Amino acid sequence: MKPRKAKDLAELTNEELLELLKDSQETLAKQKFQHALKQLQDTAYLKILRKDIARMKTIINQRKTK
Repeated sequence: MKPRKAKDLAELTNEELLELLKDSQETLAKQKFQHALKQLQDTAYLKILRKDIARMKTIINQRKTK
């Protein structure tokens, strides 16, 4: 999976962004569990998910301050 670009995320509405954030956090939790059980093949996916979540949170916080 490729990382999402901040420009693409910024085009989403707040509701879409919050829903995507929730889904990404759930996916990250599942992937971490698989990694702990040595069932995860692509460990780089964890890093991509963490950074995507950080981008989403940054955009949400920027919108709140405006």
